Amino acid sequence: MNDIDNCTLLVSVLRNPEKVSSLSLSQWDLLLRHARESRMLSRLAYEVYQYSDLENIPEKVQMHLDSAITFAKRQRQVVKWEVRRITEALHELDMPMVILKGGAYVMADLPAALGRVFTDIDILVPKENIEAVEQGLFAAGWVTTHLDKYDQRYYRQWMHELPPMLHHQRKSILDVHHNILPETSKAVPDARLLLNDIKPLDGAGKRYVLSPADMIIHSATHLFYDGEFDHGLRDLLDMHDLITAFKTEEKFWQQLLTRASQLNLGRPLFYALKHVKRLYHTDVPDNVLQSLKQGAANSVVLSLMNRIFSLALRPPHSSCRTISSAMARQFLYVRAHYLRMPLHLLLPHLVRKALRSDDK
Repeated sequence: MNDIDNCTLLVSVLRNPEKVSSLSLSQWDLLLRHARESRMLSRLAYEVYQYSDLENIPEKVQMHLDSAITFAKRQRQVVKWEVRRITEALHELDMPMVILKGGAYVMADLPAALGRVFTDIDILVPKENIEAVEQGLFAAGWVTTHLDKYDQRYYRQWMHELPPMLHHQRKSILDVHHNILPETSKAVPDARLLLNDIKPLDGAGKRYVLSPADMIIHSATHLFYDGEFDHGLRDLLDMHDLITAFKTEEKFWQQLLTRASQLNLGRPLFYALKHVKRLYHTDVPDNVLQSLKQGAANSVVLSLMNRIFSLALRPPHSSCRTISSAMARQFLYVRAHYLRMPLHLLLPHLVRKALRSDDK
């Protein structure tokens, strides 16, 4: 694999796991480091073991892969147990509880759950129930974090979620959302549209996941509006898995386009589909990209943004860190805040964050 650039090694192996048979020990070392930093080591382990013979994998490498799989299996059990506890805490409320992102993939047993690891559980509830939800969770042992008055105001007045909640015994982290973008964002969708199309996980009528189209759009929006690209390769692989799983459904692509238009989230979906196709060779029809491109920025801005995203969508490891990639990530961090908040709120917020950083 000498023809592969170090920073594309992880993606190349995920696309074609059988290529590991030609890896040198130094390449294996780099691959494991990149996968771990990208939060994809467990997924890499599953892929390698499925498509490659054990004789092609050094024994020391197998130890790392086995450990990663053990961790992923354990976390899958913990997530399912934790979701049951959350459901019990909110069982008296007459409302749907929608599980988001990694937790949804696990609970719905989707291909994207394979080796998926994450640090918290995210749920979506109707905004009118947000106070009752917080009270029910508090009674069950979850407590609010970010106790600073400004942080509390930031979350409760401007954001689309409560401050993260921490269980005082189990130390599990729960994010409670009432939308998928902040209230102050120009592109904030109508959360009622999301809740009107949710899919039940069981017959109890309590636990749900987003519809297939909304699940993909949410993943795209979370990555390309959030500005946190350390897990960008993982999030794009989520989208690859979701698209691969759902694209066989009748009129899938048209439903995805229609839904992106209804939610006013065509631009992040365009960026997501473009880069998931570039990196993971996902089967995205050209006419779908062309349709979304018409509602995106002009060609000059698109060219610049695609270059910036390409620099940011690398493993967050020192071997892939350059001045250009650092500048790209810093730009996307500021851009994410700009997309989330108007300038009269954004500038004081960034100044406050900078002062806090200097104090540490």
